[in-house]
Amino acid sequence: MAKASYQERQAKIKTYFDRTAADAWSKLTSDAKVSRIRATVRAGRDDMRNTLLDWLPADLTGKRLLDAGCGTGALAVEAARRGAEVVAIDVAPTLIEIARERAPRDLGAGSVRFEAGDMLDPAHGRFDHVVAMDSLIHYRPADAVKVLAGLAERTSGSMIFTFAPRTLPLTLMLAVGRLFPRSDRSPAIEPVSEGGLRQLLAAEPLLRGWKPQRTRRIVLGFYMSQALELVQA
Repeated sequence: MAKASYQERQAKIKTYFDRTAADAWSKLTSDAKVSRIRATVRAGRDDMRNTLLDWLPADLTGKRLLDAGCGTGALAVEAARRGAEVVAIDVAPTLIEIARERAPRDLGAGSVRFEAGDMLDPAHGRFDHVVAMDSLIHYRPADAVKVLAGLAERTSGSMIFTFAPRTLPLTLMLAVGRLFPRSDRSPAIEPVSEGGLRQLLAAEPLLRGWKPQRTRRIVLGFYMSQALELVQA
């Protein structure tokens, strides 16, 4: 991974979600009234989050899970309710504060630790499962694969992540987004074809013991994302 490009993009993501979009993201991830366009994004994200949770064991008691790019914490909380010890990381401190405020006090046998920082920090420890929902989509595909390779060294079970599938509708949506003033734009999404992504995964030496399994694409209004599961062979 080109460390400079990863850090540069990470800084842009932090600035966007920590300043420009903090209020909008807080509303989007709550039950507050939003526009019809954002309502489709909310519904699509709900569907995707449920999909990723379905791919995890129903009982996570005693398991450690990394929520890489946890946002306001909805997935982390649900995993903790299944008994997991969740480390929930996001680059944006504002989103982490929202997640802490929303987190219920009683999670049964599970727990969540919300932290602002880098998902690749080895200080987070080892994990049984890693989930990265709509967080790697902002990085170049090659860098995203390197992130997965870095996480694989500390993961013993599965890694579940999403990517932005390269399709004509998404290309058109991104083109329309470039018409907005620069200050209103979200960090660029980096589309990649499923075939191209699988080639990058297969070529990464640190992922040789990992095999793609389940995949699902969700397209709902202005939300388009595809989940892919990697498991140890």
